[in-house]
Amino acid sequence: MTNPALLVLEDGTTLHGTAFGAEGETFGEMVFNTGMTGYQETLTDPSYCRQIVAMTAPHVGNTGVNDEDPESGRVWVSGYVVREPARLASNWRARQDLDAYLRDQGVTGIAVRGTRLLTRRVREQGAMRAAVSTVGTSPEQLLERVLASPGMTGADLARVVSTAEPYTVRAAGQARYRVVAVDLGIKTSTPRNLAARGCEVQVVPASATVEQILAASPDGVFFSNGPGDPAAARYAVDAMRGVLDAGVPVFGICLGSQILALALGLGTYKLRYGHRGVNQPVMDLATGRVYITSHNHGFAAALPGEAALPGEAALPGEAALPGEAARRGAATWAHVPPQARRPFDTPYGPAVVSHVNLNDGVVEGLRLLERPVFSVQYHPEAAPGPHDAADHFDHFCTLLERAR
Repeated sequence: MTNPALLVLEDGTTLHGTAFGAEGETFGEMVFNTGMTGYQETLTDPSYCRQIVAMTAPHVGNTGVNDEDPESGRVWVSGYVVREPARLASNWRARQDLDAYLRDQGVTGIAVRGTRLLTRRVREQGAMRAAVSTVGTSPEQLLERVLASPGMTGADLARVVSTAEPYTVRAAGQARYRVVAVDLGIKTSTPRNLAARGCEVQVVPASATVEQILAASPDGVFFSNGPGDPAAARYAVDAMRGVLDAGVPVFGICLGSQILALALGLGTYKLRYGHRGVNQPVMDLATGRVYITSHNHGFAAALPGEAALPGEAALPGEAALPGEAARRGAATWAHVPPQARRPFDTPYGPAVVSHVNLNDGVVEGLRLLERPVFSVQYHPEAAPGPHDAADHFDHFCTLLERAR
């Protein structure tokens, strides 16, 4: 016999389903992930802190849960929504099934037939506060508690998920570079990718000051992904500015990219429903190359010259750029906003928007033209994939070598 469960959004949308995972009641921001694989990595990604995640893949849990794929030491999602959890787990690496894993981690889940309806609702109305309950039967009472729960705007969550103490990940083989990684919600696979390229990585807490960062005499500094509103992490912005003043090579991803944007004088804003999944097309504006990328972010950097827009992505820009780049992909250039096509001034010299999302024109990368500094607003370390953008780690190492 299955137990009933309830999902309520802050606009009053109510879905009835069956419980799985832990019993209880949980609150968070309702978002969806479009990946067909990687549910274990999603669950353990610190960037999902205080979010209820709906998976658009119809069948989740087929391969169970193993000990090798977690991106952190715990599950960070507040709640989990699927259409149909797998009844059996089958994989030679599996140690337990998804239901047991969520129970052990204290995470409440719900299986509902209407995940397509739910996804459309979030796309149309935007990410909303929500609750999953396996202990209450009144949608009206649950809605009251949803409306009293905190939202994501203004939430400083990087310090919630960050390491409490510094630790070191040794290089695979001989150490060629020393990198300090600021943990704003870092995933396990990130220092692993750096270590594979000869980097000894010292991971420091999100609140580390520039003095603490530079005390390690790093060849470069990495600012990681993470959850929450970048505008609330002023301590990270201050640290970024100090590192930029010191002239050390910098690489930032996701929240780290938004922190760089703020340090350069750009604004940030909340996307209507965010980018979450492993199928986001991103164009490198310098080459015209399109990467298929893994995303997990609900905020973005505003375009140069634009104020932070509340809850809406930038609109597509002009029709096309002339020249070879346009001939390589004239249709895709229509999604590049005009503000992204020219350098802009910063306190650290001229900069450019280096990458844009081809679905909506959102800024996906930044680069300083006269300093070894760049960022991308997606996951080059993506596990289980795609691996199109893994070469960004190689580029960072090239900058470390040139700076010596």
